[in-house]
Amino acid sequence: MTMSLVSNEPSVIRTERGLTIAGTRITLYDVMDYVIAQYPPKFIRSLFDLTEDQINAALSYIDTHRAEVDAEYQVVLKETEELRQYYEEQNRDRVARIATLPPPPGLEAAWEKLQASKARHQLHS
Repeated sequence: MTMSLVSNEPSVIRTERGLTIAGTRITLYDVMDYVIAQYPPKFIRSLFDLTEDQINAALSYIDTHRAEVDAEYQVVLKETEELRQYYEEQNRDRVARIATLPPPPGLEAAWEKLQASKARHQLHS
């Protein structure tokens, strides 16, 4: 007769980062990006280097508490976008100044290739 061990430890905990997979620094909001994009659980598991139990617990928690997780996820997305805009604004002059600098010594050919790629990308945007 085999016995399976059942843990009473929570598999999803609330930390200062929000709802987090216990024993990791991975939040459910990290996982939500891939759940919403309908990536398979096996892919998400390997992406975050989770165990089968961890990914199953996270997906189960998301499914069971979908409204709560969705609401918090929307707040996280909003805060992330606000931070992105803030830092983009703070660094606009710096990025423009860096863009005018010459290529690092010995990387001129790679620099030209990168600039050509950026120019092509701008045409298609």
